[in-house]
Amino acid sequence: MTDYQRYAVYYAPKADSDLAAFGNSWLGRDPETGREMDRRAAIGLADGEVAAITVSPSRYGFHGTLKPPFTLKDGQTRVQLERAIADYCAAASSVTCGPLLLKSIGSFIALIPTAPTDQLGALASGLVQALDGFRQPEDEAAMNKRRASGLSDRQEEYLVRWGYPYVMEEFRFHLTLTDKLDPDRMMRVRDALAPIVAPLCEAPFTISDVCLFGDPGDGKPFDLLGRFALG
Repeated sequence: MTDYQRYAVYYAPKADSDLAAFGNSWLGRDPETGREMDRRAAIGLADGEVAAITVSPSRYGFHGTLKPPFTLKDGQTRVQLERAIADYCAAASSVTCGPLLLKSIGSFIALIPTAPTDQLGALASGLVQALDGFRQPEDEAAMNKRRASGLSDRQEEYLVRWGYPYVMEEFRFHLTLTDKLDPDRMMRVRDALAPIVAPLCEAPFTISDVCLFGDPGDGKPFDLLGRFALG
C-alpha cells in the first residue's frame, strides 16, 4: 500500500455522473483512475488557457473539502484512518442541498451549493472532530503561512485547535474551478463557464459518500484512494 505525505477527506462526484465528467475534464485528470484527460474546451478561452488557470485545482482534483489535508500522526496508519472514516460514515446520513451555483469567491471561481446547507456543514464539522486524533499538529511555520492571509480571532482559534482556520461555522463548501484570477479574466472565464455548467445547476446537490484522497508530495497530483458510503 502506497504511503502518502498527507491525507484529506473530500467530496468527489461519482465517476459516472455528469458533474464528474465536467470537473475531471475541466481540470484535466481523473483522480480516481489517475488518467489524464483532454481539457474541456470553452468558448471565449484560448487554447491552453484552461490549463493555465487551473494549476492548483488540477493538482488537488475536482473536489469539495470536508476535512482539510493533514499528515498522519506517528503511530497511526492509513488502514486505521480508513476504518475510522467508514465507521463515522456508517452512522451518518446522506446530505441534500439546493442546486449548485457558479460563483466568484474572492479571486477564484467555484461551484457552491445553495440552501439548505446546514447538514453539509454538520457533516464537515463531524469529520473534522472525529478524525482529529489522526492529525499531526501543524508546525509554527505552516500556521504562520495561514496567518499571512489575515485571520479573525475565531479563525486563529480554529487554526490552533484543528490545524485549519476555515472549519466549523467558518466552513464554506465549494468545488474550486480556477486559480486566483484578475477581475477582467475572472469575468471572461465566468462567461465561458456559465453555459457549460448550467445543466449541472438544475437539480438538488446530493452527497451520498465521501472520499479519502492522498497527497504523494513533490507537487504530484492527489489520488482518490477510496469511497465511503454515508449511512
